[in-house]
Amino acid sequence: MPAETSPTATEPMRAAEYPLDTTRLDTAVGALGSGIRQWANLSLSQRARLLERTHESIALNVARWTRTATDIKGLHPDSQLTGEEWLSGPYAALTGFSTAAASVRALARDSSPLDGVDPGETGGGRLTWKVLPTHLREAIIFHGFSADVWTLPGVDAETVRADAGLGAKHLGTEAGVSLVLGAGNITSIGPLDVLTELVAHNRASILKINPTLAPLLSVYREALGPLIEANLLRVVQGGAAVGEYLCDHPDIDHVHITGSADTHDRIVWGARGNHSGPEAEPKLSKPITSELGGVSPVIVVPGAWSKADLKYQAENVATMRLHNAGHNCIAAQVVVLDAQWPQREEFLDVLAAVLDRVHDRAAWYPGGQKRIEQATADHDHVESFSNGHRLLVTIAGETEVETTEYFANVLGVKTIRTEVGAPDTLEHRAAFLHDAIDYANDTLAGTLGANVIIAPDDRKNLGEQFDSEIERLRYGSIGINAWTGLAFLTSTATWGAFPGHTLEDVQSGIGVVHNGLLIPHTERTVVAGPFRPFPRSILGGEFALFPKPPWFVTSRSAARTGRALTAFAAAPSWAKLPGIFLAAFQA
Repeated sequence: MPAETSPTATEPMRAAEYPLDTTRLDTAVGALGSGIRQWANLSLSQRARLLERTHESIALNVARWTRTATDIKGLHPDSQLTGEEWLSGPYAALTGFSTAAASVRALARDSSPLDGVDPGETGGGRLTWKVLPTHLREAIIFHGFSADVWTLPGVDAETVRADAGLGAKHLGTEAGVSLVLGAGNITSIGPLDVLTELVAHNRASILKINPTLAPLLSVYREALGPLIEANLLRVVQGGAAVGEYLCDHPDIDHVHITGSADTHDRIVWGARGNHSGPEAEPKLSKPITSELGGVSPVIVVPGAWSKADLKYQAENVATMRLHNAGHNCIAAQVVVLDAQWPQREEFLDVLAAVLDRVHDRAAWYPGGQKRIEQATADHDHVESFSNGHRLLVTIAGETEVETTEYFANVLGVKTIRTEVGAPDTLEHRAAFLHDAIDYANDTLAGTLGANVIIAPDDRKNLGEQFDSEIERLRYGSIGINAWTGLAFLTSTATWGAFPGHTLEDVQSGIGVVHNGLLIPHTERTVVAGPFRPFPRSILGGEFALFPKPPWFVTSRSAARTGRALTAFAAAPSWAKLPGIFLAAFQA
């Protein structure tokens, strides 16, 4: 196993307390209040130009951004895993800002961001809006992959189109200043949350970055310089004292957090987190939105798979867990298998082999290795891989892996016995899918994302029955043969929990971010990809020209592909497509 850590990597930043400079924070919040009032008076064209200037500024800082993130995470500069930092960092930020700018430009022309996007309809009455691909070059780059935003049942297409644009449609109004409590794992989260606050909600932001990402402070300030110059953004660092002061600040009108449900509850309900009973009163006196992770399932629908299928899908599942050393809110945590699938043990053997051979990478996020050790203590049936950096847990009875987001390389395996039909029949596969969805909805913590893997012939043969089962999944992002992380990466998709959570039972959060087309009344995003990579996809009846995706932890050209995609996002050009595919096809 090759080592993927740098021999000179320093220890990750710890959540140390920073001096509480209230005067400086007050000045920052005051400047933002002035800036958002000026934003309210900008025309849509002026707003779009400011977003475009910020995109240009980010493009000038992509190399420094990625290099700093790589250092924080202790990756060797030559590791292909640096591709994760290109894609989930500057690439995501660049596409987010360019998409938002294009949507505001469309509104300035008295058009809709949804012009040219025709809705489909599910059997349950939800409208679906194709948001990937949205143009020809995107269709070529992500050939075989798609994303659809579903709007709420009962909302018609005319209403969605009329309301598309969200806060950007309301010139002359502003909603004050938001405190954005940034995540410490993925480097584009904070900037993209700030973008959502500004464009969709007309709020300026003070972004408090997580101490883990403290070395990125100067990068953010330079890359996001146009927003700072316009007094629409301030970027600060600090520990709990800084966050608490800003949460309670009288001139902060809204809070947005990416983190854990425990952190959310401490902010809303206080240190003791007491939110039970009719007399419970929130400590936080202002609105809060949130993205809080959870326990994400991978439902593997049984089928007759080739050895190549087993290997590819094992790498797909491993990527869902191992990406970013497992420190992802959307990481897969429970694989759901059919007890009567003839290939179940073979699939688990291949999955274990992938977990053991891929990149020996230690946990870099503070407390990550301790959580792996805790998971070992929590469960009776545990296999350890990669020098103790990864666990495969067999779920027997009720276990912690179903209800605790470990935020580390801990992957559970749940076996469900379905007594309907013979194991090799479509009837049995449909019954298993139904039972697995019940399990995911009713047992696993959170509603951020769920993944379903199914062979294309089985999906086709199940037809409307498969579609109906997907509708029953209560998750904000659903991936079909593609990791739900693609929904995060797609700037036109929504990102957040399934709607309906409350402060008292927040689960995976309240509200959505990203949503570059500014679609109203959203319920979820569904992403899909090919069951097999090119060229086997063509031989298997799928029209998909995409090779092994660059986000796969087994991709041998992830760094080159990530860099090429980022260069394209910085300045799209047909001339850059051959370079992207040259790198991608070396995966």
